[in-house]
Amino acid sequence: MRNNLILIGMPGAGKSTVGVLLAKQLALDFIDTDLVLQRQTGLRLQQLINLQGLHRFRAAEEAMLISLDYTDTLIATGGSVIYSAPGMARLKELGRLVYLNISLPLLIQRIADTGERGILKPAGQSFADLYAERTPIYADYADVNIDIDGLSPEAVLQKIENCLKTG
Repeated sequence: MRNNLILIGMPGAGKSTVGVLLAKQLALDFIDTDLVLQRQTGLRLQQLINLQGLHRFRAAEEAMLISLDYTDTLIATGGSVIYSAPGMARLKELGRLVYLNISLPLLIQRIADTGERGILKPAGQSFADLYAERTPIYADYADVNIDIDGLSPEAVLQKIENCLKTG
């Protein structure tokens, strides 16, 4: 296993925000897999979903995850990475997975417009149903589970650091 830290969780949980701060604190490089995928495809996530559909989006995301090769890096992942078993296996090879667990009411407050955010969900599925579907999967994959409700990004950072020291 390499010295990487990988943040997983729902869109809007703060993976990118906390990731940048944590990378700086731990002297790690930082990447966001959503940005890597956008660079590889030349499309914003929602454009990719709209133009190519969920199946091709998932295939592109899985290929990107499998190709990751980093050391000493904080990796903030897209919320849908958990749908790829090979992709998650690759992330597990790369480092420790930290799940930023946030309640649905707080998450809804944070996400104003899911239609432009590139949230991978079938047509007709509610955000609450998506949340209920994904949260147990994140928890199963996680090496560390951090409850972040009511915490500032700095407090989340401190909580993660404390968990890493003890675990």
